[in-house]
Formats: sequence, C-alpha cells, structure tokens
Amino acid sequence: MESSRISLRPFRLTDADDFLIWASDERVTKYLRWHTITTKEAAVAYLRDVAIPHPWRRSICLDDQSIGYISIRPGSSVDDNRCRAHLGYALSTEHWGKGIMTAALWMVVSAAFEEFPFLVRIEGLVEPDNLGSQRVLEKVGFLKEGLLRKYGISKGMIRDFFVYSLLSTDEIKR
Repeated sequence: MESSRISLRPFRLTDADDFLIWASDERVTKYLRWHTITTKEAAVAYLRDVAIPHPWRRSICLDDQSIGYISIRPGSSVDDNRCRAHLGYALSTEHWGKGIMTAALWMVVSAAFEEFPFLVRIEGLVEPDNLGSQRVLEKVGFLKEGLLRKYGISKGMIRDFFVYSLLSTDEIKR
C-alpha cells in the first residue's frame, strides 16, 4: 500500500456513510468496547457525540475515505497519569493485512510524543485472541509487558488483556 494514500484527520459528520461500513462489521467491533453500529442515525450520533468531541481521535483515511479510527487519550494531570496515554484503533476488514494500520500507528506514535511533551508512555490493551492487533503493535516497536488477568469489562464480560507499551525513549520501528 502506498503510504501517501493514507492519512489521519479529525472525523466529520459527512463520514457517516463510510463510518457505518466498517462500524457495522462485527469482525471490526469484536474487540472494541462499543457495540456494532447498525444505522446511519446511530453512526451520525456516535460521530457527533463521541468521535468528534474526543480530544485526539482521528479517522484513518485511504484517499480521504474513512476506513477506521485511531485514538490517543493521555491520562489526567489531576491524578498524575499524564505521563502515559491509552491507544485505541480499528480498521475496516477490507483493509486488513495491507499495512495500513501499521502505517497509521507509526504516524500516531511519531507525532504523539511531540504533540504531548509530557508523554513518556503509550500503552495498548489487547485481548489474548486478537493476534492481528498484537502483531501490529509489535511491528511498530511496542513491547508486550504481560497479561492482566480479569482486567477489564468489554461488552459485559470481564476479560484478560495483554498490556503493550512504547516509551518515548524506545525505537519506533519502520
């Protein structure tokens, strides 16, 4: 995949149709905390109420068409967690295995440490059977730190998660 065709930008309400294509696919939303979105009205509401107001959620675009999302959420300075940020992402199944998510992740981590100068650590939580997501993180240079047993609730079930991290001092693989 030619990387010049891949871009990140804030979501727009006009992305609703493209967003619905991948957000309605249960294979895409299987490991996300939010449920599959099945109507255009729900897609518009999600974009308006969740994606657009998010402090750093971007649409992954191929030729400016939304095919996924990636987000960084730095911790709060109130609880002294601003040195780390949580990473989340999803990509349309049509584009799995083409290097798009790896390229998008590389763009995000390269920019995040500059955009958030207090940031020292970016971490991602991945369910053990989500092998594709684990591979993407490892390709960019994230380190698998360990298994967090019964760590979080996703879609009403308590689940295990692997925790991955990339530090500002780590090498970002290209």
